[in-house]
Amino acid sequence: MSAARPKIAPAPGVMRTTAWDDYALLDSGDGRKLERYGPYKVVRPEPQCLWSPRLPAQVWDAADAVFDPTDEEDAGRWRFQGKPKETWPMAWRQARFNARFTAFRHLAFFPEQAANWDWLETRIRSLSEQPRVLNLFGYTGVASLVCAAAGAAVTHVDASKKAIGWARENAELSGLTDRPIRWICEDARRYVQREVRRGSQYEGVILDPPKYGRGPTGEVWRLFEDLPELSALCAQLLSDKASFLILNAYAARISGAALAGLIADRLDGRGGTVEWGELALSEDSGEREIGLSFYARWSA
Repeated sequence: MSAARPKIAPAPGVMRTTAWDDYALLDSGDGRKLERYGPYKVVRPEPQCLWSPRLPAQVWDAADAVFDPTDEEDAGRWRFQGKPKETWPMAWRQARFNARFTAFRHLAFFPEQAANWDWLETRIRSLSEQPRVLNLFGYTGVASLVCAAAGAAVTHVDASKKAIGWARENAELSGLTDRPIRWICEDARRYVQREVRRGSQYEGVILDPPKYGRGPTGEVWRLFEDLPELSALCAQLLSDKASFLILNAYAARISGAALAGLIADRLDGRGGTVEWGELALSEDSGEREIGLSFYARWSA
């Protein structure tokens, strides 16, 4: 193993998600975005859209669902035109999953993550041996399914029993129930602490923590207070043949540069490179894009 600290990329990158068959960012502006999820057009709030919409108002007014936010962060209520289904199937390559209108303005997955899914798929397919991948805060499991379809043995961890149930449904929908995927409903930090004590090893780690969260038995997660410890623990789980670690964060106060510095520090002695920057959704027209989260990823 190299004794060098990982080299941090000198400039940020932008990982862009563009439209695919089941999803598109149709337009944005005036603090909102108009998206297509399978057969439905959806309007959701997005404060970063400071510009004016490109499409006429009647296109926006014809949306099947609109999320009206309240003062509480991420909270609000859906308003429907017609009767869209509660759940409906979508796909990204081999991964298939159900979209649904959740109480937290999203639709049970985050489309901008498709840029990460593409990178993970390419990375895993390039490896000569089956990698063991740990997906922390895995939610409804799309990243886990992408990794499993590409040939990885996946351990999927999330504190929500409901999310684990949805992830299992998505695995069935994808025809991937025969793949080596372990579904763990547990607090991510507690699980990683136990894996370190066991001496478990992984060739890849996906770390996508929320800004704030609670574990199944009341554990409290705070990004700025707890991420340094968790990233250090994750570094201990990487095997000598480790290929990657991806860290993604949605907190407005964080930056890709901060995440890159943290990862390089925690992986001191492993060499490799740390790329960093922003995940963005590109409009269908290709004219504009919305930066939605920050990332840093180490690769050997």
